[in-house]
Amino acid sequence: MAQVESTTERIVAADAETVFDTLADYTGTREKLLPEHFSEYEVREGGDGEGTLVHWKLQATSKRIRDCLLEVTEPSDGELVEKDRNSSMVTTWRVTPAGEGRSRVVVTTTWTGAGGIGGFFEKTFAPKGLGRIHDAVLARLAAEVEK
Repeated sequence: MAQVESTTERIVAADAETVFDTLADYTGTREKLLPEHFSEYEVREGGDGEGTLVHWKLQATSKRIRDCLLEVTEPSDGELVEKDRNSSMVTTWRVTPAGEGRSRVVVTTTWTGAGGIGGFFEKTFAPKGLGRIHDAVLARLAAEVEK
């Protein structure tokens, strides 16, 4: 079984603190940032960054739906980590300053992929699909903080 990774990034015209706070706001803003691939969104504990437990279903393809129960941590400044209790999937959001009033947001998701031929196809195509989903989240994030 191979490690599968998808990374997407975007420069946002807002300061890093505003962008990070928007991403970490699971009871308010975060749900609005999610495109149609996400459903059944529910904050079960916390709601603001560290200590949050959030649930959603992620439909990456017409046949592949992940039931995600994510524990949120903030291991360092500007870093939000979502670990799925139901799988090996870990998503890390990093927000860093990128010049005057701008931020770089990098989102990386890793998981242990399947073995064999199925694993080959997963490693080849899943990162691109997840990248498109994260692109949509980052576009909505930019629209939210650049108001």
